[in-house]
Amino acid sequence: MQHPRSPSPGKPARHAPPAKAAQVIEELRPGQSIELLKELHILTREGKLNQDTRRKLKQVYHLYQFIAPLLEEVSAKGRGFTLADHGAGKSYLGFILYDLFFNVAHPGEKTGGHIYGIETRAELVEKSRALAQKLSFARMAFLNLSVQQATASEALPDQVDIVTALHACDTATDDAIAFGLQKQARHMVLVPCCQAEVAGVLRKNKALSLSKTPLAELWRHPLHTREFGSQITNVLRCLQLEAHGYDVTVTELVGWEHSMKNELIIASRQASTGAAKTRQAHARLQEVLAELNLGELMARFALPAGNGASASVA
Repeated sequence: MQHPRSPSPGKPARHAPPAKAAQVIEELRPGQSIELLKELHILTREGKLNQDTRRKLKQVYHLYQFIAPLLEEVSAKGRGFTLADHGAGKSYLGFILYDLFFNVAHPGEKTGGHIYGIETRAELVEKSRALAQKLSFARMAFLNLSVQQATASEALPDQVDIVTALHACDTATDDAIAFGLQKQARHMVLVPCCQAEVAGVLRKNKALSLSKTPLAELWRHPLHTREFGSQITNVLRCLQLEAHGYDVTVTELVGWEHSMKNELIIASRQASTGAAKTRQAHARLQEVLAELNLGELMARFALPAGNGASASVA
C-alpha cells in the first residue's frame, strides 16, 4: 500500500492556490435576489455583470427611485397597492420592482401589494409565470392581454393605483394612459417610445399647414417632422393628463448616452383639483391641436365634452 509522499525536509508543503475571490458588484443591493438577476440574464451564470447589463440595471434602478415613493405612499394608506405594467415583455421592471420593494426595502414585513404584468406575447407571459412561481413571488400575476382587453378584464381590479409603461411604442403609451384614466390610477409612470402617429398626420397635412401658419416650418423637413412629431405627442399627453386632474412632471430617465428614448413622464392625480385648472388644460390642448392642424386627433387626446369638472380621489 502506498502512502502519500511527505515533503522533503526543508521544503515547504505544496498548497492548492487560493480560490479566486467572488466579483464584488457595487450596484447590487443587500438582500437582492441573485437568482432573479441570473434568470433575467442581468448576471451571468457565474454571477458577473457585463457593461451592457450594468447599463440595463442602472436604468431599472433609476426608474425604481421614482416609483418607490409612490408605492410607499399608497401602502401608507393601510392597504396594499396595485400596479399594472403594460407592455411588460420579459417583466424586467415588474420583477425587480417586486424584489426591491418586498425583499429589500420591506423584508419580513406584512406589506401588501400586487403587481400585474400585461403582455400580448403568450410565450413571454408563460415564462414570467414560471419564474414568479420558481422564486415564490406570490404577489405577481401575468396576463396575456392587450391594453384594451385589460381595461375590461375581470382579472384586474376596478381601480389600479399605479400604471407603468416602459418603452411602450407609438400609440401603446396612449392606450396605457386610457387604461389609467379608466382605472382611476393615482399615478402613471411612462417612458414613451417610437411615436409615429402624430408625425404621420403632420406629414399628411403639411401643405395646408404651411399655407396657414409659419409654425409649420418646425416640421417642414422630413427629419424635423419625425422629431417634432415625437415631441409634440408627449406635450399632448401631458396636457391630456393635466385636463384629467393630474400633476405632471417630465424628466430624463437616464443620461442620453444610454438611450435616446429617454423621456420620463410622471403623472400624479391630486385629491382634489380645481375645475378651472382642468378646463384651462383642456382648452390649451384643443388650441394646440387646432394650431398644428391636428384636429383629427381630437378624439384621442381631448376630453369628452363636459368632463372638465374637478377630479377627486378617495
